Amino acid sequence: MKLTVEIDDEILANAMKLTGETKKSPALAKAATEYVKREMVKKFAAMVMEGQFEDYPMTNDELEAVDR
Repeated sequence: MKLTVEIDDEILANAMKLTGETKKSPALAKAATEYVKREMVKKFAAMVMEGQFEDYPMTNDELEAVDR
């Protein structure tokens, strides 16, 4: 999908550097993909810690109590 987007030059340069991509479009696509993956992991981890999965052994409070 093609998309026109206005982005700060410094942000784009950083995205290219951090992703290792030499072209703008692949750098932005990779950065966006990684961002989405990380956010999904955060949400999943929060769900696990809140005890939203019955087969997961402990809630966050239970895990913290074990650490002490």
